[in-house]
Amino acid sequence: MTDNTDKRRQESRSLVIRLLIMTAGMFAFGFLFLPPLYSTFCELTGFGGRTNETAATIEPHPDESRDVAVEFVTTVNGNAPWEFSAKSADMTVHPGGLYEAKFFAHNLTNRAKIAQAVPSVAPQEAARYFKKLYCFCFTTQEFAPNEARDMFVRFIVDPELPDYVDTITLSYTFFDATRLSDSRSSAHDGPQPHQ
Repeated sequence: MTDNTDKRRQESRSLVIRLLIMTAGMFAFGFLFLPPLYSTFCELTGFGGRTNETAATIEPHPDESRDVAVEFVTTVNGNAPWEFSAKSADMTVHPGGLYEAKFFAHNLTNRAKIAQAVPSVAPQEAARYFKKLYCFCFTTQEFAPNEARDMFVRFIVDPELPDYVDTITLSYTFFDATRLSDSRSSAHDGPQPHQ
């Protein structure tokens, strides 16, 4: 009887350990690796309004007969030590016009931090028509201890946006990417082979 009980305890401990390792792995993937992977995916596919086009390659031609409301929504991932908000909750734009929206971020710690913003555009069918020409989300943002600063996104809503879409929501989630950057740096700064 004790052999069976010991065996069950051992199997239970083994299962708990495997579940803890799996949970830690999923957390690491979601927290450390998902933002850069998502960013690369968006850059390659244009998903989330990310584009490699620049202001120089697009000639603004606003369609002043049509208004589109653009809403800005911001969130901070988990317990990340940031204050992050849009300077304005929304704006009205004319498709084909060049616009700029400002955001504010503040590192709430007394340590240097690195942030990554991950964008999302809704409704989904509008994402391909929302073209970001410049965005603070294209790269990680380095902040000094307690630093606060404005950041911006420059965009055009493509005039081909379907007529039934009259509101676009641009959302950003702000992630603390300091650990990811530190782990990449330590991997690059690891022991060098002797020559």
